[in-house]
Amino acid sequence: MQIYLSLGTNIEPRIQYLKFAIEAVSKLVGVIEYLSSVYNTAPWGVRNQYDFLNMALCVNTPHELIKVLNIAKQIEKDAGRKDRPPWTARELDIDILIAEDVILYTSTLTVPHPHMHERRFVLVPLCEIAPQLIHPALHKTVTQMLAECPDNCEVKRVGAIIELN
Repeated sequence: MQIYLSLGTNIEPRIQYLKFAIEAVSKLVGVIEYLSSVYNTAPWGVRNQYDFLNMALCVNTPHELIKVLNIAKQIEKDAGRKDRPPWTARELDIDILIAEDVILYTSTLTVPHPHMHERRFVLVPLCEIAPQLIHPALHKTVTQMLAECPDNCEVKRVGAIIELN
């Protein structure tokens, strides 16, 4: 199954947290097919905190989505993520955005991600690697969602500082 993930961090060393996540996703989730550039993004929700680094991945995984969620949460924990209030500082955040045409609503996981179309820090990196990807519930491409996104937080490309091996 082809899935799209969002990675984010705003606690130093930010680049090392992203590299840790990419390596762990590659070993535990599946083959990374596409990797966006890294983007420096203004905080969303709680504004009084450091900027985030965000990126998107396309991964081919043999796992069910609940298993991917559990692996992602373990990767976050292994990176040292501490429990904090929503939308505040974090060592590492891994979100499942889209998984092919799957629409899933459970008490622990909603796919597609319920707020992805409202967040530039998700859409800009995703648009770089999958501009024509269609949101299975909204029936819009990533490009369309980005054009219609109400979020005005700044998202700046840092560069392709993390590369697939």
